[in-house]
Amino acid sequence: MNTDCDYSSAYVKLLTDSDLTGFGMTFTIGRGNDIVCMAIEELAKRLVGKDVEEIFANMGKTWDYLSADSQLRWIGPEKGVIHIALGAVDNALWDMFARSRNKPLWKLVVDMTPEEIVNATAFRYITDAITREEALVMLKEKAATRAEREAKVRELGYPAYVTSAGWLGYSDEKVARLTREAVEAGFNHFKMKVGADPASDLRRGSIIRSIIDDPQYLPAGRKPRDPNGPDLAGKNAGPTGSVLMIDANQVWDVPQAIEYVKTLESIKPWFIEEPTAPDDILGHAAIRKALKPYGIGVATGEHAHNRMVFKQLLQAEAIDVCQIDSCRLAGVSEVLSVLLMAAKFGVPVCPHAGGVGLCEYVIHLSLIDYIAISGTMERNVLEFVDHLHEHFLYPCSINKNGRYNVPSNAKEGYSIEVHEASIAEYEYPNGSYWKSVKA
Repeated sequence: MNTDCDYSSAYVKLLTDSDLTGFGMTFTIGRGNDIVCMAIEELAKRLVGKDVEEIFANMGKTWDYLSADSQLRWIGPEKGVIHIALGAVDNALWDMFARSRNKPLWKLVVDMTPEEIVNATAFRYITDAITREEALVMLKEKAATRAEREAKVRELGYPAYVTSAGWLGYSDEKVARLTREAVEAGFNHFKMKVGADPASDLRRGSIIRSIIDDPQYLPAGRKPRDPNGPDLAGKNAGPTGSVLMIDANQVWDVPQAIEYVKTLESIKPWFIEEPTAPDDILGHAAIRKALKPYGIGVATGEHAHNRMVFKQLLQAEAIDVCQIDSCRLAGVSEVLSVLLMAAKFGVPVCPHAGGVGLCEYVIHLSLIDYIAISGTMERNVLEFVDHLHEHFLYPCSINKNGRYNVPSNAKEGYSIEVHEASIAEYEYPNGSYWKSVKA
C-alpha cells in the first residue's frame, strides 16, 4: 500500500515568554507534509496569549478547546489532516507541561492523581463505552501499586518487537541474516509484511520461523521460553517461545483478507495487522470471526483516526490487539481515552512505531498504560524500528534483552526535540540537503 515513502515530519515548537518551550510533531510519508504544517499553524493560533499554567491545570479541557474551532472542525471533523495536526499541537503542549515539571512525559502522567488523569482525558463521544466515573474507579484500583510496576519496568525495560527482517523486497539471504541478528539482540517477537504474493510470503515466513524456532540461534545462556506460559499462550509461539506477526497495510477487501491469511496458517502468525480498510469496523469483526478457528488474531489501529473508531472496534469485538499511533490520534489526551477503553475491554495495547520519532513517542505511552492504567505488560509488545533516532536529542534505546529502556532524563519531556543541525539540513525547502538536491 505505502509503496513510495519519503519519511517526513510536521514539526512544531510552542514558545512562551520564558525559556520554556514545547516540541511536537506528526509523522507523514512525504507529499502533504506542508499541508499538515499549515493546519498546525491555524490550530496553534488558538493558544497565543494563553497562560500555560491555566492550560496545564486541565489538559482534557484544553484538548476540547483546541478541537472546538468550528471552522477548522468542519474540514474533519476529528479525522484527516486537521486531526493529525492537532496531534502535533497537543503533543507539544504535553511536552511543555512535562518540561515545566522537570519530568519525562510518562513520569508526569503516572505521578498524577486518578482525578487529574481523568481530567486530562478526552471523553466526548465515548461515554457509552467508558464513563469518567468508570475510568476513575479503574485508575484508583491501580494507584496503590504504581510504584511497584514503575520499579519493575525500570529494571527490566518494556517488551519490544522488530520488523527489521520483514520488509517486502528483501532477498531470502537478507531476511535470514536480519532475523538471526534480531534474535541475537534479544528480541522474541517478529513482524513481517505480507500481501504482495502468497508464495513469497509463505517462503519468507518459513525462513523466519526456521530461525526463531531454533534454539541454536538464541543468545548465549538464553533458555527457550515456555510457549504456553501466561505471557505467550494464544500467540502461536514456537518451541523457543518466539512469536511471528504479519502486517498487510490495508491491501485487501474483507473476503480477500480471510482467504489470503488462511494460506499462511502454517507459519503460525499471532495476528494479521491492518487486513483491510482501517475504519471498516464490521469488516475487521468478520475477519476476526473467520480466522479464529485457525488461531490467528486481528490487530489494527495505526490508521484508526480517532477514539470513536477504537470504541467501535472494541465494542464489536473486532480486534485482539489495539495498535494506537501517537500522532494519528490527536495527542496524549485522546490516547489516554483509548488506553482506558482497551483496559476496560481487556485488549492489550501494542502501539505502532517506526517512522520519524514514533519510537521516541510511544515508549512514554506504553509506560503510562502499564504503570497507571492496565497494570500489565506481560502480553504487550511495542514496535521498534532502528532508524532515524540520531536526529533526536533524547533518542530511545533498547537493552540486551530486546526491551525499551525507560526514558529518564528530567529535561526530555516527550523526547521529540530534534537536533538543530538536523533541522538546518532537512527543513523543506530551505535546508542544506534540499538546496543541494535543487542544485
